Amino acid sequence: MDHSSSVPARMTAQIQTAGRRQDGSEGQREILAVAQKLFTTIGYRKTTVADIAAELGMSPANVYRFFDSKRSINEAVAELLLDGIQAELDAIATSQARPSTRLANFMRELARLSDERFMTNSRVNDMVEDAMTESWSVCVRYAENVQAMIARIVEEGRASGDFSVENAVVGAACVKATMTCFMHPTMMALSAGLGRPDIEQVIVFVLRGLGHKPGD
Repeated sequence: MDHSSSVPARMTAQIQTAGRRQDGSEGQREILAVAQKLFTTIGYRKTTVADIAAELGMSPANVYRFFDSKRSINEAVAELLLDGIQAELDAIATSQARPSTRLANFMRELARLSDERFMTNSRVNDMVEDAMTESWSVCVRYAENVQAMIARIVEEGRASGDFSVENAVVGAACVKATMTCFMHPTMMALSAGLGRPDIEQVIVFVLRGLGHKPGD
């Protein structure tokens, strides 16, 4: 199924919701919505503050009333994209399913969402790839939050006996490292041509590594 047409619409909805949540600024919401549209059509690298201002019928100086730089606009759009992924992952991490089931679902959904949100639009891919490669603060937080969600599941699995791993923190870090080729655009592209196992094979490997025994 081609998700490329749904990505801009979903990002716009996230921008509108987050804009209301963050500061209620109609101007900021409009700027982010236009930036998102331009990022997905001509690319974030080619989009200038002047382009955004022209689309809105305002001066670049007016854009700078809401964002102090083009970089801050880039980060705001990236943050909204990543926040949308985190929200879906958090729903899995905090569900009532047993830890092994939650972790499998979490890994499966992380791989699916990363492919859908990052890889179906090359211009979105460029932004996320640069954001992760250059360690934008929003991406650092995203990676930390993903690992924290994994750690929660692994710790609860260790406590309940679903996993037999001795150190939940190390176990979670290993799971996160294993998932890098399913969540970082550069690694996703490179590993796809190098015989990367599919996500279901990785899930089986990870659960065994954490000491889960199917059928327990």
